[in-house]
Amino acid sequence: MGESSTFRRAETLLRESGRCPGENSRLARLIALFLDSPAPADPIGLYPNFDAHRERARSALAEGGGESLEDAFLLLYAHLHGHEAPYTADERHRVDRSGGYWCHAGGLSPVLKARSFVRPDTVSADFGAGNGLQGLLIQKLYPHRKTIQVEISGRMIESGRALQAWLGIDPNRVDWVHADLVDTQFPQPLPDFLYLYRPVRPIGPGRDFYERLAIALERADGPIVIFSIADCLRSFLSRRFAVVHSDGHLTCHERQ
Repeated sequence: MGESSTFRRAETLLRESGRCPGENSRLARLIALFLDSPAPADPIGLYPNFDAHRERARSALAEGGGESLEDAFLLLYAHLHGHEAPYTADERHRVDRSGGYWCHAGGLSPVLKARSFVRPDTVSADFGAGNGLQGLLIQKLYPHRKTIQVEISGRMIESGRALQAWLGIDPNRVDWVHADLVDTQFPQPLPDFLYLYRPVRPIGPGRDFYERLAIALERADGPIVIFSIADCLRSFLSRRFAVVHSDGHLTCHERQ
């Protein structure tokens, strides 16, 4: 991900955003990646309007300011993330039964902020990964030992594998786990960087998921960081976990 003309132009425009220089630079690299690369393969027809969204972002890059560029890129990113997960009838029944949420884009903030917490030896995991775009982008920007993507939709995993190839990420760096979170066992040893976008509601079977996760986190060794979107994990965690960032969207928990 070299410093192309797209990267330099994006970085210049984004300086007016008020974001810290490091995050601006990382966002500019993502913009260059999306705008300069060939269109990704789309084996399940998840993002048919990718080219149209990308052209709008390219126009904003050429003619607009930082705000219009960021807005256009966010639409492109959200489209690639996949709004409508193609569940089978059985998968849909399981999601409804467990109080799960349909696929939502988690925003760019977790990807940009992960730089401070991901090391080369990190094992990261996304519980309820969808097509895994966020975990893949974190792996792309900050290469680390392993990314584990847990997702109930087999077709979303198929889409995610295509995105992984598009991003040029070594197959050995990503494990795809086709499983229902309320039934599956957590990876052992537990990953030290966890990402959650409220994969299930904290009631009924979903409450059991959070209780089991909190116990697993308490028993795990070493430092752990949790990035939780629309956070409902906090009430299940012990005082050993401190909130090191919270902006109403993303909450970051850390245990030293």
